[in-house]
Amino acid sequence: MDDLLARAFHLQPSLIATLTDELMHAAVAILILVVGWWLSNRLGALLSKALSRTHADPTLAPMINAIGTWTVRVLVLFAALSEVGVATASVLAVLGAAGLAIGLALQGTLQNIAAGIMLLLLRPFRAGDVIEGTGATAGIVREVGLFATRIERSDGNAVFVPNSQIWSNPVINYSSGGTQRVGVEVGLAQRKDVACAIEALKKMVNGDPRVPGGTTLAPVVTAADDAHGGVAIRVAVWVSGADARLAADDMRERARTALAEAGCKPAPEPRARPPQTERMRQSETPCA
Repeated sequence: MDDLLARAFHLQPSLIATLTDELMHAAVAILILVVGWWLSNRLGALLSKALSRTHADPTLAPMINAIGTWTVRVLVLFAALSEVGVATASVLAVLGAAGLAIGLALQGTLQNIAAGIMLLLLRPFRAGDVIEGTGATAGIVREVGLFATRIERSDGNAVFVPNSQIWSNPVINYSSGGTQRVGVEVGLAQRKDVACAIEALKKMVNGDPRVPGGTTLAPVVTAADDAHGGVAIRVAVWVSGADARLAADDMRERARTALAEAGCKPAPEPRARPPQTERMRQSETPCA
């Protein structure tokens, strides 16, 4: 018994030194992970800010941000594993051997990444374009991500479509032909005329030859409160680029005429206040 205790106390200094060394390596690895994760987030923010200051395509920003951020994080992870004594060469060898199984398990995810890269390289559409594809792929493109594309539908809801679905199916890009969205707002004198006004304006825009048909570019007619406490009818339509310049004023006048013909009294338009010149402002200044 005494001999066993003597051996345990004899080994105690070496055990303490080993544990201290391992704890130090673990602390350094955790510090590498924390600092590296912070640096990756900073790099992503710097990339986004730098791209926003240039004339680069806004579609590229989310993808470049994700690639830069995760590249730094992977390098930080390997550095932390190396610090705690894990042979990174062995990890790479195991990953290489298991590449087939990982590829089969993540086949859909890898297809989305590859499709996203192809969409960014060939750029059949950009952020802000109006597209129509299969299924829910119809609306305004807001972002092309690493795995999915975010599209805003005509009803205002966002839909996330996998990149592989967009890449493997035909897509119509309406914006490539110069289609633009025009919105007008017409006030109503009485709230009871809302239903009648919406029906009359829908009939007006459906009969306008400048407004294309279809579900993707369908006109939207909604009611909302205006800034003066009344009610207004908002009309949003898609027209060609050649008609967009004069379409807003013409659509507003036609909307007021259509409301009057349907028996819905439109609110009077606010009169524009004439601009005051410097001489007029001086003449209005009270004398001391």
